[in-house]
Amino acid sequence: MAAGGSFYGVVMAAADAIVPDDKDWTWVLSKPCPECGFDAATVDLAAIATMITDNADAWVSVLEGDDVTVRPTSSIWSPLEYACHVRDVFGLYDYRLHLMLDHDDPLFPNWDQDATAIAERYDQQDAFVVASELVIAAEQLADSFAEVDGVQWKRTGRRSDGAAFTIESFARYMIHDPIHHLADVHA
Repeated sequence: MAAGGSFYGVVMAAADAIVPDDKDWTWVLSKPCPECGFDAATVDLAAIATMITDNADAWVSVLEGDDVTVRPTSSIWSPLEYACHVRDVFGLYDYRLHLMLDHDDPLFPNWDQDATAIAERYDQQDAFVVASELVIAAEQLADSFAEVDGVQWKRTGRRSDGAAFTIESFARYMIHDPIHHLADVHA
């Protein structure tokens, strides 16, 4: 998360508006993603922490590249914007994971990723700072998942749209997002 930022943004006008992603991506839990090749059924939960930190390392490499602020089209995020999103996803999922560990079947507060991108000015952030923040958020989430044990994997939580998760399905669902967005920036 950006310094001083929050997970709940206020929508502001943008010259190059991104088309909001309103897809329900929970289907990736039941079949492979044809866009990035991710297959949730093959995820080893014992490796989830390493998958998170390895993904963060790959984002650091992306952010060291040229033209990280350039969008491929006006309606697709730049690599920097995707990296900001991934950083915030890591922070949000750490928060949600702890809700699931600390409360019985919590309802997650809604998060509008597109409003956050505008409010937090993803397009204006410093790539070096984002890389550092992304690694820190990834390490925190990885540490949190590394502590999940035994029956805790079966604890539950729900999104405001009704999607229900166990920590196991939540982990598989979560890791798709940063993997998919790495494929997006390399496409």
